[in-house]
Amino acid sequence: MSSTSDASTVPQKKSRVEFDPSDIIADPGLRKPIEEYDIGIRDQVRREYLLMGPCQPVGHNFPRKQQGKDLRSFKEVWFQKFDWLEYSVEKDAAYCFYCYLFKQSRGDKLGIDAFTKTRFSNWKKAMEVFTEHVGGVNSNHNNARRHCEDFKNQRQSVSHIFSSHSREMEIAYRARVTAVLRVVRFLLLQGLAFRGHDESSSSTNRDNFLEMLNWYGTEVESVGRVINENAPGNNQMTSPQIQKELVRACAEETTRVIIDEIGDSHFSILLDESRNKSIKEQMAVIVRFVNKQGQVIERFLAVEHVADTSASSLKTALDGLFARYGLSISRLRGQGYDGASNMKGQFNGLKTLILNENPFAFYVHCFAHQLQLVVVSVAKGILAISDFFSYVTIIVNIVGASCKRRDVLLQKQHDKIVEKLEKGEIFSGRGKHQETNLARPDDTRWGTNYTTLIRLFTMWESVLEVLENVCNDGNVAEQRGIASGLIQRMESFEFIFILHLMIKVLGLTNDLSNALQQKDQNIVNAMGLIVTVKKPMQDLRENGWGIFLEEVKSLCVAMSVSVPNMEDSISVRGRSRRGGQLVTYYHHYHAEIFIAVIDLLTSEMNNRFSETST
Repeated sequence: MSSTSDASTVPQKKSRVEFDPSDIIADPGLRKPIEEYDIGIRDQVRREYLLMGPCQPVGHNFPRKQQGKDLRSFKEVWFQKFDWLEYSVEKDAAYCFYCYLFKQSRGDKLGIDAFTKTRFSNWKKAMEVFTEHVGGVNSNHNNARRHCEDFKNQRQSVSHIFSSHSREMEIAYRARVTAVLRVVRFLLLQGLAFRGHDESSSSTNRDNFLEMLNWYGTEVESVGRVINENAPGNNQMTSPQIQKELVRACAEETTRVIIDEIGDSHFSILLDESRNKSIKEQMAVIVRFVNKQGQVIERFLAVEHVADTSASSLKTALDGLFARYGLSISRLRGQGYDGASNMKGQFNGLKTLILNENPFAFYVHCFAHQLQLVVVSVAKGILAISDFFSYVTIIVNIVGASCKRRDVLLQKQHDKIVEKLEKGEIFSGRGKHQETNLARPDDTRWGTNYTTLIRLFTMWESVLEVLENVCNDGNVAEQRGIASGLIQRMESFEFIFILHLMIKVLGLTNDLSNALQQKDQNIVNAMGLIVTVKKPMQDLRENGWGIFLEEVKSLCVAMSVSVPNMEDSISVRGRSRRGGQLVTYYHHYHAEIFIAVIDLLTSEMNNRFSETST
């Protein structure tokens, strides 16, 4: 009993608090007080804020409000006179950068709470209060400023540490940091993982970072002399924390170069939101601008964590990002998102919230994305087409379900190509008849469906033979039944009719999609390309039925598929035979599929690419 009691009174070791980069908030009105951070990470928080610098949104449209008899607002010129001054876009208030980071717990009120916890927004007396806040030589503000300078000047604040080290040790330290940083930069450039599951000294593979650093040391003698066993035990520079800090430093420097490249010119933004592996909502931000050489440049700027994907949350995150990097919504001249209501909503979307502040930030929906929505609408809006793509997906999944089936498909296709080459039916040449396989269609990238249909058509006989093998020799009865049904479906006139039609239609839209995604494309050329696609679609509708039907019949004859008499009757799709609703084969294929596909495609393109929407 006593031993249990003694064990329960043993103090538990306190877990180490980890630094979270998402706690660093640019807007001073939204920050957590520095004293609320754990003392173990407080200096790291200060370093992050010092790297970021004071929040001074140059170019921001500062709101005017009634103070006394006049309308007054924050003045941008105050930033030039007071380098410590910060402005909160969210609170419309001023704060002190030095006092936030290094304020002391004693002294006058203006040195402790004003400009840190208590926001200041009396613009009428701003210059007077700012000067009073700075105060004399030993004021709280100046003491905080000196602490800040000492903190930044590590050589002065920890001079007793450096005095105990020789010049040679400092040179070795610099060489070690440089070597580690080069490895970090290479891994970042290639997008490679840093760490592995076993980084112990007995591991045969300690993964990318440590293995590459060791290789670097063996290849370069000067590096080998300062790393691993040749470095002090407490100064190896290989810990995960050091790696993360160097990665963040590289990210900050890269971002700084992008901001300097933008300069004071106008720019546009491209945004999208998605959920990462750890189930956190994130907003990706890309800036698009014209550089000093007149080139249109796109740069990935940041991935911002957001509480949710509502328009207000996205706008708040965007404002914080702009304030952190000194960008202003007043310089924004374009915004591009997807068609979700939270992004392009007419009343409460992110597009509208930005336009309320800056009416010149024109919204443009990505043309390639709109075109994809057109094709999706056609594929899902007509029963016969939707049914067709469902069967295509099942065929690809069954044929590619195992390595054995994929190998059989490749071998059969190879044998058929060789046979046709020997007979002179096809000819060899660069880019012709390359080894290929069925491509899996992707609902979010409809260009892949075009590739899938082309390969299915090219490998038709080989796919049928693989399905026959599954039907005859399959181990699972369910799959044998599915394979039998797929053979019957593929060898039907309707399947070949729709396959040929969708290859023709998707071929036109696929070429247009590739053209719209070119980097040097502009909106005028894009609209011209859309018009050029509408014309052949309309010509196909009005004059192409007879030729198209003959092409399908020729394919059916070549594939040993029976062609129905167009004057015979069949039941209406989606209706039972008991209802007695019958239509001719001609009406079914001409009106319900051929005309319906072209009309819906044309209608969707007119709606999504009208002059109003573009």
